[in-house]
Amino acid sequence: MENIIKIVGAGAGDPELITVKGMNALKEADVVIYAGSLVNPALLDYCKKDAEIFDSAGMNLDQVIEVIKDRYPQGKKIVRLHTGDPSIYGAIREQMDRFDALGFDYTVIPGVSSFCAAAAALKKEYVLPEVSQTVILTRMEGRTPVPEREDIRSLAKINATMIIFLSVHMIEEVVERLLEGYSEDTPCAVVYKASWPEEKKVVGTLADIAEKVHAAGIGRTALITVGRFLGDEYALSKLYDSHFSHGYRDAID
Repeated sequence: MENIIKIVGAGAGDPELITVKGMNALKEADVVIYAGSLVNPALLDYCKKDAEIFDSAGMNLDQVIEVIKDRYPQGKKIVRLHTGDPSIYGAIREQMDRFDALGFDYTVIPGVSSFCAAAAALKKEYVLPEVSQTVILTRMEGRTPVPEREDIRSLAKINATMIIFLSVHMIEEVVERLLEGYSEDTPCAVVYKASWPEEKKVVGTLADIAEKVHAAGIGRTALITVGRFLGDEYALSKLYDSHFSHGYRDAID
Protein backbone atom coordinates (compact mmCIF):
# COMPACT_ATOMS: atom_id res chain seq x y z
CA MET A 1 0.00 0.00 0.00
CA GLU A 2 1.16 3.50 -0.79
CA ASN A 3 2.34 5.57 2.17
CA ILE A 4 -0.82 7.54 2.82
CA ILE A 5 -0.09 8.79 6.34
CA LYS A 6 2.27 11.74 6.17
CA ILE A 7 3.70 13.37 9.28
CA VAL A 8 4.49 16.87 8.07
CA GLY A 9 6.56 19.65 9.59
CA ALA A 10 4.57 22.85 9.10
CA GLY A 11 7.53 25.16 9.56
CA ALA A 12 8.02 27.83 12.20
CA GLY A 13 4.84 29.79 11.50
CA ASP A 14 5.10 31.69 8.23
CA PRO A 15 2.94 29.65 5.80
CA GLU A 16 5.64 30.01 3.15
CA LEU A 17 8.18 28.22 5.35
CA ILE A 18 6.55 24.84 4.86
CA THR A 19 8.53 22.76 2.36
CA VAL A 20 7.19 22.28 -1.16
CA LYS A 21 6.82 18.58 -0.35
CA GLY A 22 4.84 19.39 2.79
CA MET A 23 2.64 21.88 0.93
CA ASN A 24 1.89 19.30 -1.76
CA ALA A 25 0.96 16.76 0.92
CA LEU A 26 -1.56 19.25 2.34
CA LYS A 27 -2.98 19.98 -1.10
CA GLU A 28 -3.56 16.27 -1.72
CA ALA A 29 -4.79 15.32 1.74
CA ASP A 30 -8.27 13.97 2.40
CA VAL A 31 -7.77 14.22 6.16
CA VAL A 32 -5.63 16.72 8.09
CA ILE A 33 -5.01 16.53 11.83
CA TYR A 34 -3.11 19.60 12.90
CA ALA A 35 -1.66 20.84 16.19
CA GLY A 36 -3.99 23.81 16.50
CA SER A 37 -2.35 25.36 19.55
CA LEU A 38 0.89 25.91 17.62
CA VAL A 39 0.37 25.57 13.87
CA ASN A 40 -0.56 28.70 11.94
CA PRO A 41 -4.14 28.09 10.69
CA ALA A 42 -3.24 29.92 7.47
CA LEU A 43 -1.52 26.70 6.40
CA LEU A 44 -4.94 25.09 6.09
CA ASP A 45 -5.56 27.33 3.08
CA TYR A 46 -3.45 24.83 1.13
CA CYS A 47 -6.02 22.10 1.82
CA LYS A 48 -8.80 20.96 -0.48
CA LYS A 49 -12.20 22.47 0.31
CA ASP A 50 -13.66 19.03 1.07
CA ALA A 51 -10.75 17.86 3.26
CA GLU A 52 -11.66 16.75 6.79
CA ILE A 53 -9.84 18.99 9.28
CA PHE A 54 -9.24 18.02 12.91
CA ASP A 55 -7.63 20.24 15.54
CA SER A 56 -5.63 17.95 17.84
CA ALA A 57 -5.27 20.64 20.53
CA GLY A 58 -8.31 19.19 22.27
CA MET A 59 -7.59 15.56 21.44
CA ASN A 60 -5.60 12.90 23.26
CA LEU A 61 -3.41 10.33 21.54
CA ASP A 62 -6.13 7.66 21.46
CA GLN A 63 -8.56 10.07 19.79
CA VAL A 64 -6.00 11.01 17.15
CA ILE A 65 -5.30 7.36 16.42
CA GLU A 66 -9.03 6.56 16.25
CA VAL A 67 -9.53 9.15 13.49
CA ILE A 68 -6.66 7.60 11.55
CA LYS A 69 -7.78 3.99 12.21
CA ASP A 70 -11.20 4.81 10.81
CA ARG A 71 -9.95 6.48 7.63
CA TYR A 72 -6.73 4.67 6.75
CA PRO A 73 -8.49 1.47 5.58
CA GLN A 74 -10.63 3.63 3.29
CA GLY A 75 -7.49 4.66 1.40
CA LYS A 76 -7.71 8.25 2.60
CA LYS A 77 -4.63 10.42 2.27
CA ILE A 78 -3.87 11.52 5.82
CA VAL A 79 -1.61 14.35 6.99
CA ARG A 80 -0.59 14.75 10.62
CA LEU A 81 0.56 18.38 10.68
CA HIS A 82 3.04 19.39 13.36
CA THR A 83 4.67 22.73 14.06
CA GLY A 84 8.29 23.42 13.09
CA ASP A 85 10.14 20.19 12.45
CA PRO A 86 8.26 17.25 13.96
CA SER A 87 11.44 15.61 15.28
CA ILE A 88 11.93 18.39 17.88
CA TYR A 89 9.40 18.32 20.74
CA GLY A 90 6.85 16.95 18.31
CA ALA A 91 5.79 13.83 20.27
CA ILE A 92 5.71 11.86 17.03
CA ARG A 93 7.52 8.73 18.24
CA GLU A 94 4.48 7.53 20.20
CA GLN A 95 2.33 8.04 17.12
CA MET A 96 4.74 6.19 14.84
CA ASP A 97 4.89 3.30 17.30
CA ARG A 98 1.09 3.06 17.13
CA PHE A 99 1.21 3.08 13.33
CA ASP A 100 3.82 0.31 13.38
CA ALA A 101 1.69 -1.78 15.73
CA LEU A 102 -1.32 -1.32 13.45
CA GLY A 103 0.70 -2.12 10.32
CA PHE A 104 -0.01 1.33 8.84
CA ASP A 105 2.49 2.78 6.37
CA TYR A 106 3.68 6.34 6.98
CA THR A 107 6.40 8.77 6.06
CA VAL A 108 7.85 11.88 7.70
CA ILE A 109 8.34 15.17 5.86
CA PRO A 110 10.75 17.47 7.73
CA GLY A 111 10.09 21.14 8.35
CA VAL A 112 11.84 24.37 9.34
CA SER A 113 12.24 24.42 13.11
CA SER A 114 11.54 27.56 15.12
CA PHE A 115 15.17 27.61 16.24
CA CYS A 116 16.18 28.10 12.61
CA ALA A 117 13.59 30.84 12.19
CA ALA A 118 14.87 32.49 15.38
CA ALA A 119 18.41 32.70 13.99
CA ALA A 120 17.01 34.22 10.80
CA ALA A 121 15.01 36.77 12.80
CA LEU A 122 18.11 37.73 14.78
CA LYS A 123 20.30 37.70 11.64
CA LYS A 124 22.84 35.58 13.48
CA GLU A 125 24.73 32.33 12.87
CA TYR A 126 24.71 29.78 15.69
CA VAL A 127 28.16 28.39 14.90
CA LEU A 128 31.08 30.80 14.52
CA PRO A 129 34.79 29.93 14.19
CA GLU A 130 36.60 30.18 17.54
CA VAL A 131 33.33 31.10 19.29
CA SER A 132 31.10 28.02 19.23
CA GLN A 133 30.86 24.94 17.06
CA THR A 134 28.20 23.24 19.16
CA VAL A 135 24.48 23.95 19.39
CA ILE A 136 22.46 22.60 22.32
CA LEU A 137 18.67 22.35 22.02
CA THR A 138 17.06 21.83 25.39
CA ARG A 139 14.28 22.84 27.77
CA MET A 140 13.54 23.31 31.46
CA GLU A 141 11.61 20.56 33.16
CA GLY A 142 7.95 21.24 33.71
CA ARG A 143 5.16 18.69 33.69
CA THR A 144 7.50 16.78 31.36
CA PRO A 145 10.70 15.93 33.26
CA VAL A 146 14.25 16.34 31.96
CA PRO A 147 16.95 13.74 32.70
CA GLU A 148 19.11 14.95 35.59
CA ARG A 149 22.28 14.70 33.50
CA GLU A 150 20.72 17.20 31.04
CA ASP A 151 19.94 19.88 33.60
CA ILE A 152 20.65 23.36 32.21
CA ARG A 153 23.21 23.90 35.01
CA SER A 154 25.33 21.09 33.57
CA LEU A 155 24.85 22.09 29.94
CA ALA A 156 25.74 25.71 30.71
CA LYS A 157 29.25 24.68 31.77
CA ILE A 158 30.05 23.83 28.14
CA ASN A 159 29.51 27.49 27.16
CA ALA A 160 28.19 26.40 23.77
CA THR A 161 25.39 28.06 21.84
CA MET A 162 22.17 27.09 23.61
CA ILE A 163 18.56 27.33 22.46
CA ILE A 164 15.98 26.72 25.15
CA PHE A 165 12.45 25.71 24.19
CA LEU A 166 9.23 25.77 26.20
CA SER A 167 10.74 27.66 29.14
CA VAL A 168 10.31 31.41 28.70
CA HIS A 169 7.59 31.46 31.38
CA MET A 170 10.33 30.43 33.83
CA ILE A 171 12.87 32.96 32.58
CA GLU A 172 14.23 33.88 36.04
CA GLU A 173 14.97 30.27 36.92
CA VAL A 174 16.44 29.63 33.48
CA VAL A 175 18.83 32.56 33.95
CA GLU A 176 19.74 31.40 37.45
CA ARG A 177 20.76 28.00 36.12
CA LEU A 178 22.57 29.43 33.10
CA LEU A 179 24.69 31.61 35.38
CA GLU A 180 26.25 28.46 36.84
CA GLY A 181 28.16 28.17 33.56
CA TYR A 182 27.92 31.43 31.62
CA SER A 183 28.95 34.86 32.86
CA GLU A 184 26.42 37.66 33.45
CA ASP A 185 27.63 39.54 30.37
CA THR A 186 26.85 36.59 28.06
CA PRO A 187 24.55 37.80 25.26
CA CYS A 188 21.02 36.45 25.34
CA ALA A 189 18.08 36.93 22.99
CA VAL A 190 14.46 35.83 23.22
CA VAL A 191 12.40 35.45 20.05
CA TYR A 192 8.63 35.27 20.34
CA LYS A 193 6.77 33.53 17.50
CA ALA A 194 9.68 33.58 15.06
CA SER A 195 8.48 34.18 11.47
CA TRP A 196 4.88 34.99 12.51
CA PRO A 197 3.46 38.49 11.82
CA GLU A 198 3.49 39.17 15.59
CA GLU A 199 7.16 38.18 15.98
CA LYS A 200 9.05 39.98 18.78
CA LYS A 201 12.77 40.03 19.55
CA VAL A 202 14.29 40.95 22.89
CA VAL A 203 18.09 41.23 23.07
CA GLY A 204 20.21 41.67 26.17
CA THR A 205 22.54 39.75 28.45
CA LEU A 206 21.92 37.23 31.19
CA ALA A 207 22.06 40.16 33.60
CA ASP A 208 18.97 41.90 32.19
CA ILE A 209 17.13 39.54 29.84
CA ALA A 210 14.47 38.49 32.38
CA GLU A 211 13.49 42.09 33.06
CA LYS A 212 13.35 42.86 29.33
CA VAL A 213 11.23 39.78 28.60
CA HIS A 214 8.68 40.77 31.23
CA ALA A 215 8.62 44.34 29.93
CA ALA A 216 7.86 42.99 26.44
CA GLY A 217 4.97 40.93 27.81
CA ILE A 218 6.40 37.62 26.57
CA GLY A 219 5.24 34.62 28.58
CA ARG A 220 5.02 31.74 26.11
CA THR A 221 5.69 30.60 22.52
CA ALA A 222 9.24 31.95 22.55
CA LEU A 223 12.79 30.61 22.33
CA ILE A 224 15.62 31.66 24.61
CA THR A 225 18.97 31.81 22.81
CA VAL A 226 22.24 32.18 24.71
CA GLY A 227 25.87 32.46 23.70
CA ARG A 228 28.68 34.51 22.28
CA PHE A 229 27.35 33.86 18.77
CA LEU A 230 25.19 36.91 19.46
CA GLY A 231 28.31 39.05 19.79
CA ASP A 232 30.51 40.60 17.13
CA GLU A 233 33.85 38.88 17.73
CA TYR A 234 34.72 35.77 15.73
CA ALA A 235 37.35 34.37 13.40
CA LEU A 236 36.77 34.27 9.65
CA SER A 237 35.78 30.95 8.16
CA LYS A 238 38.42 28.87 6.35
CA LEU A 239 35.74 27.97 3.82
CA TYR A 240 36.20 31.23 1.92
CA ASP A 241 39.77 32.04 2.98
CA SER A 242 41.82 32.67 -0.18
CA HIS A 243 44.88 31.16 1.54
CA PHE A 244 43.08 27.93 2.41
CA SER A 245 42.77 25.15 -0.17
CA HIS A 246 40.18 22.40 -0.35
CA GLY A 247 38.84 19.91 -2.89
CA TYR A 248 37.21 22.60 -5.03
CA ARG A 249 39.71 25.45 -4.81
CA ASP A 250 43.47 26.00 -4.69
CA ALA A 251 44.99 28.37 -2.19
CA ILE A 252 46.28 31.72 -3.37
CA ASP A 253 49.83 32.43 -2.18
